[in-house]
Amino acid sequence: MRTSKWAALAYIAITIFGIIAVLPNVLSPETRERYSAFLPVPPVTLGLDLRGGSHLVLEVDAAGLRRARLNTLLDDIRGVLRAERVPVSSARIAGDTIQVKIPDQADRDKVLPKIQELAVPAGALGFGTASADIEVTTADDTITVNQTEAGLTERMTAAVDQSLEIIRRRVDQVGVAEPLIQRVGSDRILVQLPGLQDPTRLRQLLGSTAQMSFHMLDQTVDVTQPAPRGVDILPGANDGNRYPVESRIAISGERLADAKAGFNQQTNEPIVSFTFDTQGARQFAEITRDNVGRPFAIVLDGKVLTAPVIREPIVGGQGQISGNFTAQEATVLSALLRSGALPAPLTIIEERSVGPNLGSDSIRMGIYTGLAGFIAVCVMMLALYTTWGVIAILGLILHTILTVAILAMLGSTLTLPGIAGIILGIGMAVDANILINARIREETAAGAGAMKALDVGFGKAFATIVDGNVTTLVGTILLFMFGTGPVRGFAITMMIGIIISMFTSITVVRAMMHELVIRQKLKKIEIHSIFGKVPSIPSFSFMRGRFVAIGMSAFLSISSVVLFFYPGLNYGIDFVGGIQVEATSKQPLQMAEIREKLEGLNLGEVALQDFDQGKSVLVRVQRQEGGEEQQTVALNAIKAAVAEVIPDAAFERTEVVGPTISAELARSGFLAVGLAMLAILIYIWWRFEWHFAVGAIVTLILDITKMIGFFALTGIDFNLTAIAAVLTLIGYSVNDKVVVYDRMRENLRKYKTMPFSELIDLSINQVIMRCIFTSVAILASLVPMAIWGGDPVKPFAWPMVFGVIVATTSSIYIGGPILLFLSRWWKDREGARAPGTEVVKG
Repeated sequence: MRTSKWAALAYIAITIFGIIAVLPNVLSPETRERYSAFLPVPPVTLGLDLRGGSHLVLEVDAAGLRRARLNTLLDDIRGVLRAERVPVSSARIAGDTIQVKIPDQADRDKVLPKIQELAVPAGALGFGTASADIEVTTADDTITVNQTEAGLTERMTAAVDQSLEIIRRRVDQVGVAEPLIQRVGSDRILVQLPGLQDPTRLRQLLGSTAQMSFHMLDQTVDVTQPAPRGVDILPGANDGNRYPVESRIAISGERLADAKAGFNQQTNEPIVSFTFDTQGARQFAEITRDNVGRPFAIVLDGKVLTAPVIREPIVGGQGQISGNFTAQEATVLSALLRSGALPAPLTIIEERSVGPNLGSDSIRMGIYTGLAGFIAVCVMMLALYTTWGVIAILGLILHTILTVAILAMLGSTLTLPGIAGIILGIGMAVDANILINARIREETAAGAGAMKALDVGFGKAFATIVDGNVTTLVGTILLFMFGTGPVRGFAITMMIGIIISMFTSITVVRAMMHELVIRQKLKKIEIHSIFGKVPSIPSFSFMRGRFVAIGMSAFLSISSVVLFFYPGLNYGIDFVGGIQVEATSKQPLQMAEIREKLEGLNLGEVALQDFDQGKSVLVRVQRQEGGEEQQTVALNAIKAAVAEVIPDAAFERTEVVGPTISAELARSGFLAVGLAMLAILIYIWWRFEWHFAVGAIVTLILDITKMIGFFALTGIDFNLTAIAAVLTLIGYSVNDKVVVYDRMRENLRKYKTMPFSELIDLSINQVIMRCIFTSVAILASLVPMAIWGGDPVKPFAWPMVFGVIVATTSSIYIGGPILLFLSRWWKDREGARAPGTEVVKG
């Protein structure tokens, strides 16, 4: 079937567009700017692991939001009681509710409607109706006020939206370029700031609620004694003093109109100048007029910034805050005050930062390993298929171009695991070309002419390619759904690569092969290797050695399960939480001195790992007791200790992962693996038969346990990247088995009387070279990544190298015997159900 002119034009147009879309990634910024009008898409955005920067995930404190609403309700209810002349002590907070105990029935009847009026609509419930944010119930002499789920959900949504805007304003105030600030889920916010390597200031900027207020000090109170009613003893923000602050707010921070950082003209020290709005200016003037000679405290987030003495009335509505600030601290404080208060506290549950040097090294290593893998695959295709291999290489080049082009069009962020996904995608795209060439060789050997061999070969390979790619897609889709950050980037590039490989292999490569046959006027398609005609390998009876193969596989899997429990997996920070710091030096490091210094910090267990010929160290410390502030304190202490031992230390990477995020990552990772296996079971059951599906899953379990044993034996970090490796192995392993199963299904139709054991042997022998060639191609793309890719991809590349070898051998030696056992068991079972019938042995 000749390719139509319209199809050929479409292929050419897609290719040209892909090339133009990729161009911005290879042009200099100046050239890009000059020709921006002619470039359809911007360059691919590089992730923080490639260009350096900070990444934080913040969670809105739902409990704090609930408490704030309860306190507001309590004040409103007490206002109602005061108006109805009922003692305000009747209302109190009990757990997550407010209880109002009023013995007198008449008073209850007066108060109840007023309390019910405090409810506000929350959440539409269809037909224009809405539920209330509180529920008011009565029992005996007690009125109970509960917050409803609809009210809490709406309040959380509003809090996250408001927090997003405030964070955006705060980040803009300090001038961070190209920030990414977006909502994640129902109660989280993701903040990525390229170029900002020290997240300490970012933590201060984003974690503070900036609740500022102005209070009078009670000078009659002794701060060393318990505070009397109406007075709070608060610590100083910049000194070790304690201040007796009146609980009553003299002026709320909401009355602030502006705040600016500057310098005191006389002392040249950094200050923050502030201006009140009209109402605030009037209140400020009254307070300063009535309290000359008394100290006036400025309180931010429960700490006294400064407590100057009022010398004279201030009528202009302006003032300033001073008190041992650095210029940077003054800038951050003014930004906090200008942007307003957060509606609820934010907890930083995940923090990662990457230095620019590590980012540039990652780009360089990604390019080198990518080129090395691509060249290795191309050399292999050229050696196996000569001229036809050149067509396959052109298809791979187009595949790579279109992958990068679509990433740019989608605005996706390219990470180092994403580069790994592109490289692996190239290796897996070769599989379709190997399948097609193998089928064409078979048709030619059966006597088919050039065009018939081409059409029939592509037709027979099509179903196998689709089945194999769908099963691989299942794993990558689940990886995208349950993964996070760079792992999702890997999943996106893999999904795009798989879909594009379908297009390039089945359409573009087919069109080029058709054109070559027609132009060369070929009667037969002879696909030879660079060494001449590919010799056929002798047939081997795999079923004869099935007991040895199954026994060896079972032994390795059982050993892997034992290794899983002892010594166990080396879980990465993603799963266990904690603090991780990578530091480098130009000189060899003294590990014993570093360890002694860090252990003196009393932060718990400290693990050190040196690499790069002893010039780099990876420090791991367990999660610290207490809130997020303790993690920041511990992180700063680790950096200070390392810098003291290594004066020229450069901190290339820091990570802080809390227990919430680590537990969720572990749960979602293992859930993704389980769901992938279930989805594959259903798909293979639908496309083949139940015993094919069960056989594939049993073999998969054996493959996965061996990979887990590999992680336990080598001590490679088991983190999210490792989960990506497991899911990719599932996809590849099933892909490999689908090729064998597809040939078995074809032979079952062709040889209906052949014993099943012989048919399995025949099918495996027919596809064994394809299995080996595909494995070698994928290994060729993986090995450079494993050797030179660096730590970020190490938990992926080496286990995948091992996994590809295991998956290939299991497809040849394990999948068939398990299928035979299942088939015989089913026949015996059916024979036992129908007495008198002869049971046929396969």
